[in-house]
Amino acid sequence: MNNDAIRKLAVETIRTEADAIEKLAGFIDDDFVMAVNLIFNGKGRVIVTGIGKSAIVAEKIVATFNSTGTPAIFMHAADAIHGDLGIIQPDDVVVCLSKSGSTPEIKVLVPLIRNLGNKIIAVVSNTDSYLARSSDFVLKATVDREACPNNLAPTSSTTAQMVIGDALAVCLLKLRGFTPADFARFHPGGALGKKLYMRVSDIFTSTDVPKVRPDDRIRSVILEISSKRLGATAVVDSNDRVVGIITDGDLRRMLQKNQSIEGLAAADIMTVNPKTIDREELAITAFNLMEQNKITQLLVTHEDRYEGVIHIHDILREGIV
Repeated sequence: MNNDAIRKLAVETIRTEADAIEKLAGFIDDDFVMAVNLIFNGKGRVIVTGIGKSAIVAEKIVATFNSTGTPAIFMHAADAIHGDLGIIQPDDVVVCLSKSGSTPEIKVLVPLIRNLGNKIIAVVSNTDSYLARSSDFVLKATVDREACPNNLAPTSSTTAQMVIGDALAVCLLKLRGFTPADFARFHPGGALGKKLYMRVSDIFTSTDVPKVRPDDRIRSVILEISSKRLGATAVVDSNDRVVGIITDGDLRRMLQKNQSIEGLAAADIMTVNPKTIDREELAITAFNLMEQNKITQLLVTHEDRYEGVIHIHDILREGIV
């Protein structure tokens, strides 16, 4: 294959799978709605099972359920008939994924689940299959063809299964009133978790913070900025309320405009009404505020009092963005 043929085949693969996904919207019927309500109102967990590539998709769906507030467990269909059937508890709902719905393992497993008395939700392409006929609810993941040129390798069908799983998870998420705070509880690690739970108070500089009074002379301002090494200082009143900010840039502009700095005070060169952020705000909110205003630091306050400085480097160092 030449380069053009490779590009063409890649585009055809994407379009074939996109077409399969688009058609899924027409398959969302009463069975889908009842399946969502069954899981939502259930007292147990969701057991998701499959064989082959469907088993891999089932694992992903389990991960999505668990991270969005729906307790779920993966059970491999082959292992289930060799002991793992004990995973299933009386109140659990079983979601079974299969393209054909007629693989030998599925034909053995389904009657065993029915004997236990658990409800079965099928996610299946062939709606006239053994699995479809034996399930309580059938979620159609029907595809016209696989993206594979030989129409053999599971491609469009596994993508369809995954999308149906996502649709279930999102509907359940909404029904449960699942919030970003809930999401943070299940994702405490990595950048995603930090975005959702790390607050300004966790990372800002709160000791030996730079501050001057409006009537302090420029020499004092320069020494304060230099000694605290944050590139800026807050200007505060006698009650530690912020009235302004002076940055390195303000000092440079002052020197460009004035032949002499004798007699100048902080109030003469400060920027009034500077951007501030409460210490209880999320760190990612501070980052977004800096990005929007093209600045590198924010003055941190709480209950209208100055408490310190958060620098963009503090946020980057934590790996939040």
